[in-house]
Amino acid sequence: MNNELNSIGLNKKPSDTTVVVAMSGGVDSSTVAGMMKKEGYKVLGITLKLYDDGKDVAKSKQCCSGQDIMDAKRVAHKLDIEHKILYFQNKFKHGVIDNFVESYLKGETPIPCVQCNQTVKFKDLFEVSKDLKADALITGHYVKSITKNSITSMYRAIDENRDQSYFLFNTTRDQLNYLRFPLGGLLKNETRSIAKKLDLNVADKPDSQDICFVPNGDYASVIRKFNPDSFKKGNIKDLDGKVIGVHDGIINFTIGQRKGIKVSDKDALYVIKINSYKNEIIVGPKKHLGKKTIYLDRLNLLVDNNEFKKKILVKVRSTGKLLDAKINFKENNSAEINLDVEEEGISPGQACVFYDQDQLGYKVLGGGWITN
Repeated sequence: MNNELNSIGLNKKPSDTTVVVAMSGGVDSSTVAGMMKKEGYKVLGITLKLYDDGKDVAKSKQCCSGQDIMDAKRVAHKLDIEHKILYFQNKFKHGVIDNFVESYLKGETPIPCVQCNQTVKFKDLFEVSKDLKADALITGHYVKSITKNSITSMYRAIDENRDQSYFLFNTTRDQLNYLRFPLGGLLKNETRSIAKKLDLNVADKPDSQDICFVPNGDYASVIRKFNPDSFKKGNIKDLDGKVIGVHDGIINFTIGQRKGIKVSDKDALYVIKINSYKNEIIVGPKKHLGKKTIYLDRLNLLVDNNEFKKKILVKVRSTGKLLDAKINFKENNSAEINLDVEEEGISPGQACVFYDQDQLGYKVLGGGWITN
C-alpha cells in the first residue's frame, strides 16, 4: 500500500480517490475542480439549486443564481468531469430563508451564509457525498485545513481579505475531517491565475457580493415577500425612554445604524438597541455603542474546552478585526465573553468566533451566537 499521503491528506493515489467538489459557478470553486482534475483525482462536481430566480437576479451580483448554474455546467464540460445539479430549494427555504426572516423580526442581524453552510452545504451535501462513497468533499472557501493523525483543524486563510473562517465556525468536527479547502494557502489573484491557465470561462468573473436570495441588498423586500405583516409602526425612544419619533418596522434597523433613523438631535443618533417585544428602537449618541461583555448561546467547539487558554482572540462580525478577550463557559452550551477593549455595534444574531494563534497561523476554536 502507498504510504505517502496525497495532496488532500489521504493515504491513496489521486487516481484511486473520488472527490465531490461543490461548484457554485464562481471562479473559486471552478478553479478547485480544475486543480483536482489536473492532479488526477476522480472528480464529481455538484451544483446546488437553492432558490427560484426572480427578475432582479440578472442585475445583481449574487451567488447560486441560474447564470451560475450554467457557468458550473460549462466548467464541468471543459474539465471533462461528471456534473450533477441538486434541487435543494425546499431545504434552503426552511433552513436559511425562514431563519433569516424570523431573526430580523426578533430584532437581530442574521448571517444567512453561516446558516447555509451549516444546513444545505455542509449537512445535506455532506450526506450526499458520503452516499456517493466520495473520499472527501472539497469547496472553494478561503480557509486552511490542516490534517494531523486523521484530525483536521481549521485555520484562517493566508489571504486575510478573503478569509471565510468566520462563516464556517459552525462546521462540526465530523464534517471538518471530511472537508478540504485547497484555496486556503492562495491569494485571490493566484486563484484567478490558475483559472486562466486552465482556460476556464469564469477566470475573470466578478465575485458575488449580495446574499443570494436578497437582490441588490434589499433585505426589506425579501421580508415583505415572506412576511407582509412585519412592517408595523412603533416608537423610537431615546436612552431616557422618551418617545422622539416613529419607525415603519424594526426590520429596517440594525445595531449601530446611523442613516435612516429620521430623527434629528444636536448629536448624531445611532441605533443602540432593538426591542422586538415592544416593537421599539432605542437610539442615542455613538459613545453608548461600545460594549465589553457579550453573551453567547448554541456554542460549536472545534477543540476541547481544556485547549482554551486564559486569553483568546474573537471576531464579532465578518469584516471585524480580531479582539483580545477572555471566555467564561456557562451551562447549557453558553458562554460569556469579556473583551479587553470596548467594541462598537455588536449585534444579537451575529456570530462570535474564537481563534488562537500558534505556529501554523490563526486556528479556529469554534464560536457561538450573540444573544445580548
